Amino acid sequence: MTTIVIACFVIGYLAIVFEHPLKLDKTVPALLMGSLCWAMLAIFFYNGWISVIDSHDHVYNLATAAGEDAIYKAKNGFENTLLHHLGKTAEILIFLIGAMTIVEIIDLHRGFEVLKSYVRTRNKRKLLWIVGILGFILSAIIDNLTATIVLVTLLRKLIPDRELRLWFIAMIVIAANAGGAWSPIGDVTTTMLWIGKKVSALGLIEHLVIPSIVCFVVPFAVAAYLLPVFKGNIEADSTEEVKTKSLLSSRTMLFFGLGAIVFVPVFKTITHLPPYVGMMLSMGAVWLLSEYIHPEEDFDEERRHMYSAHKALSRIEMSSILFFLGILMAVTALESLVFGAVLNQGEMMDVGTLRYLAESLERVVPNQDIVVMLLGVASAIIDNVPLVAASMGMYNQPIDSQLWHFIAYAAGTGGSMLIIGSAAGVAAMGMERIDFIWYLRKIAWLAVIGFVAGAATFILLKGTL
Repeated sequence: MTTIVIACFVIGYLAIVFEHPLKLDKTVPALLMGSLCWAMLAIFFYNGWISVIDSHDHVYNLATAAGEDAIYKAKNGFENTLLHHLGKTAEILIFLIGAMTIVEIIDLHRGFEVLKSYVRTRNKRKLLWIVGILGFILSAIIDNLTATIVLVTLLRKLIPDRELRLWFIAMIVIAANAGGAWSPIGDVTTTMLWIGKKVSALGLIEHLVIPSIVCFVVPFAVAAYLLPVFKGNIEADSTEEVKTKSLLSSRTMLFFGLGAIVFVPVFKTITHLPPYVGMMLSMGAVWLLSEYIHPEEDFDEERRHMYSAHKALSRIEMSSILFFLGILMAVTALESLVFGAVLNQGEMMDVGTLRYLAESLERVVPNQDIVVMLLGVASAIIDNVPLVAASMGMYNQPIDSQLWHFIAYAAGTGGSMLIIGSAAGVAAMGMERIDFIWYLRKIAWLAVIGFVAGAATFILLKGTL
C-alpha cells in the first residue's frame, strides 16, 4: 500500500515535469496528486493497512488499536495530522497571497516605474548584475519569494521581449535563493532552523554570507561573460514608455508597500506570531492606503476601481496558489506515511517516508558533507521544508553547529537547480509560465556551478570560522 502512495506521487511529479509535452497545466496534476495521496492514505489507514505519523512522532494504526479509546485516539490522530499539514500549507499560501496582493497594488499605482527610473542602463550585462544584486539583497530582507515577485514585476517593465526576460528571471531565482540562505528570514528553511534554535541570526550570517555570495557571483559571472544572450543592449520600447509613466501615488505606494513587507519580520520578532499574520496586517494597511490615496490630479469615483485592491486581487495568479496547495499537500502525505523503522537512541522507532530516506542516506554515505550536499540536490526535486524538518530530527548537534549552517545553505540554494525546487522558482514559473524543460536545459547547469562553488567555499572556511 505504501508503494501505491509513493507511485501516485512519482506519476504526479512526472506529469508536472512534462507539462508542455502533455499540454497540461501543471496545477492539474499537482491538485490531483495532493488529493489522491491523502485519499489513499485515508482509505488504507481506516482499513488498518498502513500507519501514519504526526509532527510529534506519534504513530497511529487502527489495526493495532485495542479498545474504543485507542481507536478514537488513532482516528483523531489521523485527522489532526491532516489539519496540521493543511495549516502549515495555508500559512505559506496566505503569506504568498498577501505578498502578491501588495505587489499588484504597487504595480497598479505604477510604483515600479520609480525603480525602473533608477535603472537607466540598457546594457544587458550591467542590467543582469544590477537585478542580481537587488535580488540577493532584497531576498535577505523580505525573503526570496517576495523578492522574486518584486523583481519579476520590475523586469516586465524593463524588458518587453519575453524570451530575453525569461533568462533574467531565471538568473534572479539563483540570486534570490542565494540571498535568502544567509538570512534567518530569507527562506522558510532558515526560519525553521532559527525558530527551532538550531542556528542564531548572527551565527547564520557569519558562516553563510561568504558562501552565499560565491553561490550568487560565480553563475552570474559565467552567464554575463560567456553566454551571448547577455551581450549587447536591450531594444527600447518607446510605446511602452509613454503608456507607463509614473502617477502621483507611485512613489508613496512603492515605499509604503515595500516597507509593509519589510515590517513582517519585525512584527514576528515583536509578537512571536507566524509571518502570515504580519503579512495580513501589512496587506490590510496597504489596502487601506490604496482606498484613500489619489493617483491622479482629476481623480473621481469612476476611476477608483482601476487602482483598487479588488483589481489587484483579480490579477493574482491563482493557478500558482493552487499549484502550491497541491504539491505541498502531496509532500506532507509522504512525510506522514510510515515507511519503516530506524534506530534512534538505542531503540527502533517508526518514521515517515521522507525521514526514512534521509536516514538511509546517512547510512549509505558516511561523509556528512556529501550527505548534506545530497540533501541540497534532493531539495530541488522534492521540497526543502520536509527535508530540513527531517534533518532536524536526525541530528542532535548544539546551536550554531557547522552542520546546521551547511544544511541551511544546501537546502536554501539547492532548490535553484530545478525551477520547481524553491518557492522563488515556483513563483517565477507561475508568473511567467517558465517551461520546466527550458530551465533544466538552459539554467540548471549554472545553478549547479554556483551551488558547488558555494559548498566548496563553506567546507574550506569550516576550520577558520
